[in-house]
Amino acid sequence: MGRMPHTPSAPVILGNEPGSFPHSVLAERHPAIIRQVREAFPYGPAQHRALDALLASCTKGVVEPLPADAHDRARWTAWGMAEYAGRSWYDIPWLWSESYFYRQLLNAVGYFGPGPWQGIDPFRPFKLAELDSQETDEELAALDALSAQDQDQDRALLHGSLWGNRADLGFRLSAVTADAEQPAPGLVADDSETLWSLLPPAGAGTLCLIADNAGRELIPDLLLIAHLLERGRIERAVLHIKPYPYYVSDATTADVLDALRRLTGAQGAAVEYGRILWSAMADGRLIVRAHPFSAAPLPYADMPDDLRAELATAALTIVKGDLNYRRLVGDRLWPPTTPFGDLTAYFPGPVAALRTLKSDVITGLAPDTEAALVAAEGQRWRTGGTHALIQVRP
Repeated sequence: MGRMPHTPSAPVILGNEPGSFPHSVLAERHPAIIRQVREAFPYGPAQHRALDALLASCTKGVVEPLPADAHDRARWTAWGMAEYAGRSWYDIPWLWSESYFYRQLLNAVGYFGPGPWQGIDPFRPFKLAELDSQETDEELAALDALSAQDQDQDRALLHGSLWGNRADLGFRLSAVTADAEQPAPGLVADDSETLWSLLPPAGAGTLCLIADNAGRELIPDLLLIAHLLERGRIERAVLHIKPYPYYVSDATTADVLDALRRLTGAQGAAVEYGRILWSAMADGRLIVRAHPFSAAPLPYADMPDDLRAELATAALTIVKGDLNYRRLVGDRLWPPTTPFGDLTAYFPGPVAALRTLKSDVITGLAPDTEAALVAAEGQRWRTGGTHALIQVRP
């Protein structure tokens, strides 16, 4: 399992520093999500008791192991459950504790069954509300005005996929100071020319896109895939989504289908994109993949051999979103000027990160870029969702 060789170490991010962003997620965002989920469905007394227990555990208690009969207990044991059980949620790696919180939340609401709540996505009401919003209508209508020039469409759809990440529901639930209406600023890193060079106009390769969020982010991801297929820049696409609901808004197969129905039920250009995608799924040019590792609390450097072999065959793998970026480079406090290429050298093929910044991890910045950001905003630029990057390691 190719780990990150020959790279300097940096501290793993924990959640035990009061006032830090990870601490606020554990102390404030997770309790807020429990409240949101509790109110989203008419859960019964058993679910309410389990949610109360999870709230007490994740705020003031310790990590508890999965039940002995949990279908994935062995997997989570291999992923570190035995090491972290009995410890404070705040004193273990933040990536692990965040991921395990969502696994335990699903356990609390009966998602894995058996029972009547089996398979019911606790985040579905939030996802559907966003998908059915006026903002989504406006974004789909904007497709009609898109220039027919290939380069204009390339740029517009790439940036749509990049900035669509700002629709992340988990971020918005607790982002009191975030203003979703402010204009998108420039990128802190832009390797888009390198990205396009890996997807030539007469491409015959496979694009892997490791998706992040559902709804208003997933639709731009699907539009980008449709564009690349239609223009012949790729022969095939593999869309990696989560095997079960995760991080409030992360995309599952059901969310892909909801997004497709939204496109095919729209007007104008959106309908044509929807038809392209529908046809591509039917004939195998677009494959949806839900690998268990997509919901692992580990960096991609620890990916299993079957996933490594699959990604090795891609002309390019696009890694979307903040969480996947943390997993791509390692959830550590790297110096911001640490070369992105060094930290992704383990990846089995060319890789691109499209990310809106919503956590402390950052790599690959030019020194003057970092200095300008710090001078203008202190450290808020790392977590405010107001900056973005396109980074590529060919």
